[in-house]
Amino acid sequence: MKKWNGMILMLLAAVLVLSACGNDTGSSSGTTGNDNKEAAQGSEDAERMIDTIMGKVKVPAHPQRVVVLTNEGTEALLSIGVKPVGAVKSWTGDPWYPHIKDQMQGVESLGEEGQPNVEAIAALKPDLILGTKMRQEKIYDQLTAIAPTVFSETLRGEWKENFKLWANAVNQEEKGTEVLAAYDKHVADLKAELGDKLNMKVSMVRFMAGKARMYYKDTFSGLILSELGFARPKSQDNEGFFDDVGKERIPEMDGDILFYFTYETGNGKGNEMEKEWTNDKLWKNLDVVKKGNAHKVDDVIWNTAGGVLAANLMLDDLKTYFIK
Repeated sequence: MKKWNGMILMLLAAVLVLSACGNDTGSSSGTTGNDNKEAAQGSEDAERMIDTIMGKVKVPAHPQRVVVLTNEGTEALLSIGVKPVGAVKSWTGDPWYPHIKDQMQGVESLGEEGQPNVEAIAALKPDLILGTKMRQEKIYDQLTAIAPTVFSETLRGEWKENFKLWANAVNQEEKGTEVLAAYDKHVADLKAELGDKLNMKVSMVRFMAGKARMYYKDTFSGLILSELGFARPKSQDNEGFFDDVGKERIPEMDGDILFYFTYETGNGKGNEMEKEWTNDKLWKNLDVVKKGNAHKVDDVIWNTAGGVLAANLMLDDLKTYFIK
């Protein structure tokens, strides 16, 4: 009996040793079955698929080195707390607009929005590139060879839709929603203050080197005026972008209030055009000019920046002209 008891004890000991070895094997790799599942899930979460005008694009879940190739895209990123490693330079400024230059310290300038420096982009080793088909379609393949690239379709009055795309691309949709909600509240508050003043017909004119334009509703500032509910002169009450016009069409620029802005790159040509037109007899004969209701405003804020930061600043501008 003692002999059998001894054998049973030896068998039990062997089973325990084998069991312990099995457990050691699992722990020695540092990963259990559950750990493997979590690792696999983490790998899947490291990338996301989003829809763009160029098709579906797989992007990093949490991009760390973002390059942005549109001015309005730069404003979108800054507003949601994402500082790009590189960006195309502002249309005017050295290299950034005054209202963003403090936030853009240390950001690499990547050339013009219409012709970004691909070599400089590659040198930054981005993990995500944001751009637009309207400006950069020709270099899309070059960009995708560097990093996942998300394009908007166009730039004009669609800044809000583009904003949502950029927020989605960098996985900051919740913050993006907050930023747009704050903007919408800004619009609603100003609209309530304006009251009957919204019946005033607002005319918009832009001067640039050798050109004068009437701006319509499918523009950055035109969209904001429409959101507020402002009326427009009959000549500008359409869904177009703009028209290049000759002086014979100056009478069409009349309205209850006129805002004009000048695109000046530093060579003086834009300012020359503005001076020539605003000194013309037809301009001076406009009722809105004779009543002192023609105002020069900042081209950056009212047109060229094209992003959410500028949109809020334009609302502030409007308040100064309408709410005394």
